[in-house]
Amino acid sequence: MQIGINRWTMPSDWDLGHCFKAAKSAGFDTIEINLAEDGPVHRGMDISDAHSILRLAKEHGIHLSSLSTGLGWKYPLSSPDPGIRAEGTAVIREMIQVAKWLGLDTILNVPALVSSDVAYDVAYQRSMEALKECSAYAEEHEVHIGVENVWNKFLLSPLEFAGYLDQIDSKWVGAYFDIGNVLLYGYPEHWIKILGNRICKVHAKDFRTGIGNGNGFCNIWQGDVNWPRVREALDAIGYKGPVTAEVEGYRNSPDLGLKHIADSLRSIFI
Repeated sequence: MQIGINRWTMPSDWDLGHCFKAAKSAGFDTIEINLAEDGPVHRGMDISDAHSILRLAKEHGIHLSSLSTGLGWKYPLSSPDPGIRAEGTAVIREMIQVAKWLGLDTILNVPALVSSDVAYDVAYQRSMEALKECSAYAEEHEVHIGVENVWNKFLLSPLEFAGYLDQIDSKWVGAYFDIGNVLLYGYPEHWIKILGNRICKVHAKDFRTGIGNGNGFCNIWQGDVNWPRVREALDAIGYKGPVTAEVEGYRNSPDLGLKHIADSLRSIFI
């Protein structure tokens, strides 16, 4: 396996060149970049923008692993507003196109938000219909849509997650599995076994269950994830892709934090 880092782990005022250089220096094989409304990887970017990013990554000797975004929270496919749902679908299509230009095989998607105004079954149906629609575009571009398990009150068991993906019924829509996100209500090694080859990418973070809220997220080896069992489970399903850390990092010493994160991942997965 390869070890990777999400650009969000680094200070927001670092430009992409600084991020690529720091990731390589810390010992990462790959970096995941993130599409936003503006910035270096943005909505409306064109192929020349993408090729500039590729040249920059090559210059610093770092590989790009996948394309993430936080826009699924702003434009959920489950929204009661048809305009917002349409915008969510448009974001997915833009990400697929950008990923194709960058030579990436996976984008990340947060598919739905369950809330007091959006019932679980409604979120399930709306998001599934949208992802089925997007799957043809994903197939055309040969880019996987990786549905992430996050704290959105949705897909709360591995059996349900697997069933959801099976109902979409496309090899181009899979699971972007986040190890630390399931500690509140499960064990990541169980999820990995059940999801199996539906997993197309993996995020890594740790979690302290004794805290039990968002403050419980922490760096690898600092929480309650049984990392040897996670490694065994990933080996058992034949996962060979990158394991990408998506953690806070060290605010006051970001370069040292990156090195510690890389060393921790390497101790488990390399």
